[in-house]
Amino acid sequence: MAIAVFVIFVAIVLIASSHTSQRAGSVGGYFVANRSVHWSVNGIAFAGGYLSVASFLGICGLISFFGFDGFLYSIGFLAGWIVALFVIAEPMKRMGTFTFPDALNRNYNHPGIQLAAGLSVLVVSLFYLVPQMVGAGVLVEPLLGIPHYWGVIMVGTVVILIVASGGMTSTTYVQFFNGGLLLVFATVLTGAVLLRGVNTADLPPQEGDVDLEPYTFEEVNVDISGDLPKVDLPHARIVDRHAKIDRYTGQETEVFYRMSRLVPAISDGEGGYTAELKGRTPHFVSPPEEHELWAVDYVEGRPFLRVEDWWRLVSGAEDADRLVETQFRAVLADGRVLVNGVPEGPTNRLRQVGGVAKLPDDYGGNTGTVGPIRLLSVFADESTLVNQPADISFTTDTDEDVTIYYHRPTTGAVFMRPGLMFPVEAQTGEPPVVTLLNRLNFISLMLALFLGTSALPHILIRYYTVPSADDARKSTVVGIIGIGVFYVLTMYLGLGAVASGALNPETSNMSAPLLARSFGEVLFAVISGIAFTTVLATVSGLIMAASGAVAHDFVGNLLHREISDNAKVLTGRIVAVVIGLIGIVLGIAFREMNVSFLVGWAFAVAASANLPALLLMLFWRKTTAVGIISSILVGIIASVGLILLSPDMWARYGLDPASAPMPLNQPGIVSIPLSFLTLVVVSLKTRGRAPA
Repeated sequence: MAIAVFVIFVAIVLIASSHTSQRAGSVGGYFVANRSVHWSVNGIAFAGGYLSVASFLGICGLISFFGFDGFLYSIGFLAGWIVALFVIAEPMKRMGTFTFPDALNRNYNHPGIQLAAGLSVLVVSLFYLVPQMVGAGVLVEPLLGIPHYWGVIMVGTVVILIVASGGMTSTTYVQFFNGGLLLVFATVLTGAVLLRGVNTADLPPQEGDVDLEPYTFEEVNVDISGDLPKVDLPHARIVDRHAKIDRYTGQETEVFYRMSRLVPAISDGEGGYTAELKGRTPHFVSPPEEHELWAVDYVEGRPFLRVEDWWRLVSGAEDADRLVETQFRAVLADGRVLVNGVPEGPTNRLRQVGGVAKLPDDYGGNTGTVGPIRLLSVFADESTLVNQPADISFTTDTDEDVTIYYHRPTTGAVFMRPGLMFPVEAQTGEPPVVTLLNRLNFISLMLALFLGTSALPHILIRYYTVPSADDARKSTVVGIIGIGVFYVLTMYLGLGAVASGALNPETSNMSAPLLARSFGEVLFAVISGIAFTTVLATVSGLIMAASGAVAHDFVGNLLHREISDNAKVLTGRIVAVVIGLIGIVLGIAFREMNVSFLVGWAFAVAASANLPALLLMLFWRKTTAVGIISSILVGIIASVGLILLSPDMWARYGLDPASAPMPLNQPGIVSIPLSFLTLVVVSLKTRGRAPA
């Protein structure tokens, strides 16, 4: 079913692209759809292009993992449209011809502006392209059962065909198709969440498989008073220990024990065995007896799997200390991968996590059908206990790279207020400077989201597809309505995912599709297909923006001569292929990172490089061409440079994030004011050359 729906969606998109490709022969048809798009269609296309995979997959995932903090992305993404509506929409339509650099250069006729703005469009488009490709691979992997990189390659290929053949016309209708479907089915899925309500005992079957029922992670008592911990479990012993140390207090905040234990196994008579392990039944071949991690032992003539897995210590104030079962993935020194103690395979993979462990006493463990306000109040109640996903990674003494996935019980009052993802309050023992940096990082993100929307190239070019400035304003209003409705729904989709236990412990990006799967394969197939068209819609817009920048703004200025319209269209199509290929490579490289987090970087680069030049060009008469060029280049260099020096990138280099030269992950609070300041200072120094 899922594959059939996926194929239908892709076929519709390609047929629409083929049908509209005949209108893309001229330069106006290829780059701006001949300025013939109706404002209502353009408004929904705004929503379809803007509601990227970061909105659909990323925000829903962040809400399900971090509660209210994830919803702050929705607030920031929507608030940015205030600037677009009241400041940018009509002037952009009046001043532009084909591209964003056209608008900046209208009063100056300076080739340097075209080149600098074109470079900015390319950089921002690539930064925004990466999370869309990451999301594409995350989607296609469970949908079609193929590796992540093949999903990225598939999406890149389809988008290249769309843009290279149909240009802006096909891009517009792909975005219109996607925007309408997103709004309709997000509403349907939200309604299903409210009808189901919250149940602490009867979670839906996982992954659409009726044979894979919900699993309650086992708990055992442990005595840690002696030199060697003793567990209340036959034939079990503790063989390793790992503790998470608070960097400020030096105290152990989380303690994990590796336990060697016996699990009943069943022989298939041919050297293979099956054993129930954390609610799954993997099939495996017994390794040599000297293998240290897992083997089949016979006790009183019955086969048992000797497995080593990790358990989390829960210290009881009144009760005995307990070990709570966790999940883990281990990469051995020889490259083999174990999941929960035995080799990874189709029947042995990580289970979904999440769920609500406790509800207020009034509900007796089941809310039944709830209204939208009631669901929020249930989650925000101090008596509610949410199983928040958490993980920890480390390397053992035997060179195993281990990642443990577990639940961190979190009260609803904490889950539904800021602080889980953006720690703006001081922690115990935390130096004041760290608290300040955390707050600055949050302000920096919100500043980038608020100011970056109206500076995104694939959003700006939509203003050139309508006939008039009035149509540009009306299409913006339609886009804001659709986008606002969707962002409100993301809260219910994220909470519905955690309440349904429909979270992939390795990535938050799959929360919305897995929520849909908890209602059945049909809805999962439709939602996954829509998410795929979301990727197509956004990526096609980004590649169109980059294609226009190179073909229209770069080539003529670099060659110092005017080129024909046919040559511009051909160049645009070639660039679409090249940018698509670059996006494929980067999408594979950044697989593990949350797509909304990556999009935050794209917004920061756009707000730093594009917005200062655009705003001051419109509203400050002393703005000069040299000032615009300087501002764009400083914005690009500062924002990209600070991102490359940030703690998150430092970790990707394999270095200690605490030693990163840039203490903030979000550069906007530095790069945006710096870009504004550069434009003002340089324009004042060169104002004698400003046009009348």
